[in-house]
Amino acid sequence: MAQNKITQTAGRTVLGEFAPKFAALNDDVLFGEAVWNDSTLSLHNHSMITISILLGKGVIDSSFRSHLEMGKKHGITRREIAALLTQAAFYAGWPNAWAGFRMAKEVWADEDAVTEKERFQQEMIFPIGEPNTAYGEYFVGNSYLARVSNSQIPFANVTFEPRCRNNWHIHRATKGGGQMLVGVAGCGWYQEEGKPAQKILPGTVIHIPAGVKHWHGAAADSWFAHLAFEIPGENTSNEWLEPVTDEEYDKLK
Repeated sequence: MAQNKITQTAGRTVLGEFAPKFAALNDDVLFGEAVWNDSTLSLHNHSMITISILLGKGVIDSSFRSHLEMGKKHGITRREIAALLTQAAFYAGWPNAWAGFRMAKEVWADEDAVTEKERFQQEMIFPIGEPNTAYGEYFVGNSYLARVSNSQIPFANVTFEPRCRNNWHIHRATKGGGQMLVGVAGCGWYQEEGKPAQKILPGTVIHIPAGVKHWHGAAADSWFAHLAFEIPGENTSNEWLEPVTDEEYDKLK
């Protein structure tokens, strides 16, 4: 998915008549295609880098606050900015970090009332959806379901709270069938019977043939979402089996 473009006019607004060349470089080069709109880095990462550099140079002024606010718009979470400033303290100096934290607390103050579910929704483009009551009896913990498409290849976005996982199950079919999972956000697990569990991260693709006993769900310390594609087949059905016990789950590392 293409990232949003930044359009900057501050240079021309403030210095357009006094220093038109500088204004053009600021608006068209720095915040244009050459730097900020270079898609090699996401806007999120552009912001993380810029905040780090400004902190390291001790530029804890209105421009630093502006970049904090911009970074928040680009998806930097309160947890991420706290981690960035903590690490930067060892390289940029403790006083700089303290000054940065004072501003960051103000910029991210409104997140005190934001739930973990709402924060997780900000990480992905697909909706979390509604509580997964239709299949809730086959899950340990709380999950959510958002049907994305019912045409061609039906698929849904499935969201798991930390530690939530579905039961062992098998996708049955006499021909074709099975399922494909695509990680969307957070960190999760997928495991086939008799095989080690593997992590699912954003972009991870899991192919599950019909007839394979397996389970999938969230990591213990992370919300998790994946797209679940129902592969067309003949005489398809789901066979739900026993839950994944806490003893089994807690062995995952």
